[in-house]
Order: sequence, then structure tokens, then C-alpha cells
Amino acid sequence: MRSVCELLATIREKHPHIAITLIMDNARYQRCELVREQSRRLDIELLFLPAYSPNLNLIERLWKLVKKRCLTNRYYPTFTDFRHAIDDCLNTLNSTTEDLHSLLILNFQFYSK
Repeated sequence: MRSVCELLATIREKHPHIAITLIMDNARYQRCELVREQSRRLDIELLFLPAYSPNLNLIERLWKLVKKRCLTNRYYPTFTDFRHAIDDCLNTLNSTTEDLHSLLILNFQFYSK
């Protein structure tokens, strides 16, 4: 919780004169009263993603791509090999913009009641 509060303070310090809205997931440590009070004090709006909506959380989509490219159906004999596979995947993402672009676009379908 304190690290989130420190992050909010750092963001406000770096951008003192602009409106700030942070999109957050529903982690308990992000929704606690300490964080909400800090955001109010710093005039930072917190916008929380709906519960159970990993498709809206870009890091979840990135993790899906990493798993597909270097973890699914693969065996690594050591933890170091496992970690290097993930690091290599993340380090080469800029060169594979097509996969990354298709995964991270905001392409949603809306339904009316």
C-alpha cells in the first residue's frame, strides 16, 4: 500500500500541473483507503477496471503473449533457463510488433440491453 502511495506522489511530483487519471485493477492494496486518501490529497483520479475483466488489463494480454511464445508446451531444465526465456521474449517484443499490436488493440464489442 505504501509503495502505491509513493508511486502516486512520484507521478504527481513529475507532473505537477496536469490532470492525472490512473487506470488500476482491483487489487486490494490499490483500493484501500490509504491509497484512495493519497490520491484525493494529490488530486489524482483512480479509475478501477471492472472485476473479472482481464481482457481490459493490458498486462494480462501481454502475459498471454509471453506464455504462448515461450512457455506453453516447453520444458526448461533450470529456473535460470526459464527466466532467460521470459526475458528474451520480453526483450524482443519491439521486433515483433505485429503480434504485440494485435494483442494490445482496443477492440471491444458492446451489447445493449
